[in-house]
Amino acid sequence: MNIGEAAKATGISVKMLRYYDEIGFVRPASRAYTGYRVYSEKDISMLRFVRRARDLGFQVKQISSLLDLWEDGSRASADVKSLALSHVRELEQRRRELDDMIGTLQHLAHHCHGDNRPDCPILSGLSAEEEELPPKARRNKTSRRSFAVTG
Repeated sequence: MNIGEAAKATGISVKMLRYYDEIGFVRPASRAYTGYRVYSEKDISMLRFVRRARDLGFQVKQISSLLDLWEDGSRASADVKSLALSHVRELEQRRRELDDMIGTLQHLAHHCHGDNRPDCPILSGLSAEEEELPPKARRNKTSRRSFAVTG
């Protein structure tokens, strides 16, 4: 398969396939005499694996570890499970951060009149120092990117 066919078969863009090749993450089995990438069925299976892992939010480094485990017939399933559960914890943390951001934005939007007046709590809240934010919109100390909203 050429790169276009591989992209179609895997749901990974041609640009991303080239990137994966460039960084040595996933390399096609060979190149045609013209220099074009040629993907085998094994390559396509690996790329589908990568796409599904990306769909689940795994990062390139984690996927590389998963690929190593996938290709290692003597692997321990405990290693795979450990990696997956570690990723679950990361996703749960991101979800908490997103929930905090949503809460803060809802709090700020609730206090905005949304009329012709120029004053806007949303813009004020975004430009405020942490200490100046109302208690409900102060940052959660566990994350620099999230806001905690209580009550």
